[in-house]
Amino acid sequence: MLAALHSQPAWLNAGDVSWQLTAATLVGLMSIPALAVLYGGIVQRKWAVNTMMMAFTGFSVVLVAWVLWSFDMSFGTPLKLGPGILSSFVGIPGSVLGHLGEQSRAHIPLLSGAMPNFRFPQSSLVYFQFVFAGITPLLFLGSVLGRMNFKAWVPFVLLWNTLVYSVNAFMLWGGGYWGAKGALDYSGGYVIHLAAGVSGFVAAAVIGPRLQRDREHTAPNNLLLVAVGAGMLWMGWNGFNGGDPYFANPDASAAVLNTNLATAVALLTWVMWDTYTTRRKPSFVGAVNGMIVGLVAITPAAGYVNGLGAIIIGAVASTLSWTTMNVLGSKGIFAKVDDALGVVHTHGVAGLAGGLMVGFLADPAMTVYYGTGKTSSVSATGLFYGHPYQVVLQAGAALIVIVWDGVMTFVLLKLIGLVIPLRMPDEVLAVGDAAIHEEVVYDDGPVQLDLAEPAPVHHSPDGTAAGVGSGGHSSLATDVKLPPNDGLGHGSS
Repeated sequence: MLAALHSQPAWLNAGDVSWQLTAATLVGLMSIPALAVLYGGIVQRKWAVNTMMMAFTGFSVVLVAWVLWSFDMSFGTPLKLGPGILSSFVGIPGSVLGHLGEQSRAHIPLLSGAMPNFRFPQSSLVYFQFVFAGITPLLFLGSVLGRMNFKAWVPFVLLWNTLVYSVNAFMLWGGGYWGAKGALDYSGGYVIHLAAGVSGFVAAAVIGPRLQRDREHTAPNNLLLVAVGAGMLWMGWNGFNGGDPYFANPDASAAVLNTNLATAVALLTWVMWDTYTTRRKPSFVGAVNGMIVGLVAITPAAGYVNGLGAIIIGAVASTLSWTTMNVLGSKGIFAKVDDALGVVHTHGVAGLAGGLMVGFLADPAMTVYYGTGKTSSVSATGLFYGHPYQVVLQAGAALIVIVWDGVMTFVLLKLIGLVIPLRMPDEVLAVGDAAIHEEVVYDDGPVQLDLAEPAPVHHSPDGTAAGVGSGGHSSLATDVKLPPNDGLGHGSS
């Protein structure tokens, strides 16, 4: 009897399982610790603990919701809500905690027959897709740092994941409306990054600005930590894009190479603009912005374009995002909304640019799945290769994501605000971590507060939209005696 037993089912491929779990772990590391460290190093030090706390809790909230109902809403059987787009808008909520949800063969119901059968268990698919869902609210966390109430953050992430992310994922990845029509989003340029840019910007507008002095003070508290977080983010993206063919195949390798190529080009392009235009000096924070833009922009295209396409996407997206941040950032709506880390530029604009450019640059010779004698190979064709309608599909999918995510983010925050204040009081904002968590990232001794007679705080109606590392000062609502300045502009902030 023992001789007849096998350690694995016949359909399982050890290489696919190993790569899928490795890729998922790399993506998970992009959230914790990479984004927590990157954001924690870029903000004023009085916000470092709050930043890390919101990142870790947001990641955890999504995982619990994901296995209880959100995965099936994103990749399950469609919930028929009406005609047209409503018939394949979102999946039926359901749990994946049973033995079939963990050890049966992975499948996405609406994609059965449209792609090769998976060769790993359902738990691998659930976890791989979770780390994508988990990082998305952490990305738009960068828009609302320095004023959002932690007590409002947790329910907001829970509801946003359920009613916004699940819809995006189902429509584009789960075989829903836009996926069925042929819209392309290789690894989340729309589902994750455009969504984060739009939702973060709307959330920043609804919650309101930081204290004015916090907006004026832009010095990061630790650039070495920024470098560590940024480096982990870059390398983790190999799992982000390399894992999305769902097989350890040639397209996975091509996606990894294209990801790194576009990122390097985007970083160098951003540094060039910083050096030879208004700034006149290269900036490491600017280089990190360029890096993020390259990673984001190649994400919807990584396995669909060739190397030349990756270079074009990196250069064009970096130029567009640099322009919206540094030229348009002090004008119009960008100046009126305090998007703390410029997520609308580095994720929203970059994700939109990459998603539209794949409509032009998708190369049909880049094979995602190889066919057999009975099946055709799977690839995508853009306008430059003879399929102009692909651009129309890309624009339509982007429009729906922008409208749905923007409206739902606004509605969810307004509803939560009826029960829980969205913004912390000014006297708490003046202090930061010590007042919110009774913890500080660097212990320089006790913080002494005089809260007897708070002075009014006046918020500026405008300000500059910032990239990674935006901050500032305003008049304090309290007489706050903080530790000595640490040499980077912090301590007295």
